[in-house]
Amino acid sequence: MPVTVLLVDDEPLARAGLRAILDAQPDIDVIGEAADGVAVVSLCRQLNPDVIAMDVRMPLMDGIETTRAILRSTARPPKILVITTYENDDYVYAALRAGADGFLLKRARPAEIANAVRTVATGDSLLYPAAVRALAHGRGNPRAREQLVRAGLTDREETVLLLMTRGLSNREIADQLHIGPETVKTHVSGVLTKLDARDRTQAVILAYESGFVDR
Repeated sequence: MPVTVLLVDDEPLARAGLRAILDAQPDIDVIGEAADGVAVVSLCRQLNPDVIAMDVRMPLMDGIETTRAILRSTARPPKILVITTYENDDYVYAALRAGADGFLLKRARPAEIANAVRTVATGDSLLYPAAVRALAHGRGNPRAREQLVRAGLTDREETVLLLMTRGLSNREIADQLHIGPETVKTHVSGVLTKLDARDRTQAVILAYESGFVDR
């Protein structure tokens, strides 16, 4: 089954460009468009997309508030890929903290755009780990530290979390630790459950804000 995508951007040209790139992929299907975040929640219920590719800066309802609204009102929310012009953007970081699964640079090449959609759809790895690290730098959060302590991660789970912060996929983690991919999948699931994180991106943000990565 193809990955279904809803495009959200207030610029018609940007939507048209993304649609042309994604519709050219045999495994991706653009099933709808919106010009602002206001219409997105109802469209999610109608179309049930796998991924929302959404501009972070929009005039009526930006990508941050739209992300919150989707996660708050949708029983099985789609993956959310934030689209941005600048990677070092507080709006992007706020959207990731709100629950977005990754972000995409508007200047990305067509192959990178398609791969970004596939990556967030599977949830197997983190997009732009170096950029997420830069965004999170200096944003210490006492609540994140407390949450990490309460989680009680095992030594193996801490190792897996560290490798997740580097953007490694399950297969790459398995190769590095010399264990099976299914075992890695189990450890990743345990990390997400203990940290009460929706996905890898949320776990990685917590890892940076808690100071875990710098320990």
